[in-house]
Amino acid sequence: MRGAQVRPDGTTIRWVELPGAEPTRVYLHGLGASSPVYYAGVATNPTLAGRRSLMMDLLGHGISDRPADASYTLEEHADLLATALTAAGVSGAEVIAHSMGGAVAIVLAARHPYLVAALVLVDATLDPQPPGVGIQARYTEEQFVRGDGRAETLDRVGPAWAATMRLTGAEALYRTAAHLGAGTTPTMRDLLLDLPVPRTYLHPADNEPIGARALSDAGVRVVAVPGSGHNIMLDNPDGFVAATAAALLA
Repeated sequence: MRGAQVRPDGTTIRWVELPGAEPTRVYLHGLGASSPVYYAGVATNPTLAGRRSLMMDLLGHGISDRPADASYTLEEHADLLATALTAAGVSGAEVIAHSMGGAVAIVLAARHPYLVAALVLVDATLDPQPPGVGIQARYTEEQFVRGDGRAETLDRVGPAWAATMRLTGAEALYRTAAHLGAGTTPTMRDLLLDLPVPRTYLHPADNEPIGARALSDAGVRVVAVPGSGHNIMLDNPDGFVAATAAALLA
């Protein structure tokens, strides 16, 4: 385990690092998840192994610190991640990012372009949620953090997701979910369309992303992975490895 201080108060982002050749690969998890848990199996697959690989836990998640006073906007996540990556000597990385982590990766590439040489987005969030949908429609922050909201959410998501979600700080989980639902300005989708780096979007074969044609027209490779749901790297590790390797070699 390694870490880097990302705020003056000592707040630290941590990751599990595999040694190897450059350029570095950076793996980012989704909401309430942890990168070592989701990516260890695929990052060590012989097809993807051999590269320096950082399985990062974003602020508030997993083995990283969980400050209650952070805003947990997508922009803050991206900026503090950039601080950690810079401290780790990373530049021009291949960033592989799932779900909410994909949204953070897009913002990272837009705000800190020297850090990102290629993006592989894994069923990533590209759009804000409709009004009346999402965590803020279900709970206030007070209800979530100090009431029954967090416990009810852990019950609702099921044991597999709860196993990592319970490691996420209550404020971090609520605020990250709320800001993910609100999206960015411009939206994550619009930021993605304008990025100059190679971009690939992996999705379950039976769930094509909204606006797939527009993504393709903008140069984003849209790749279906069979036999998988939202957690492609866990549901079909071999399919994930093959699609990711092809994306990074394209």
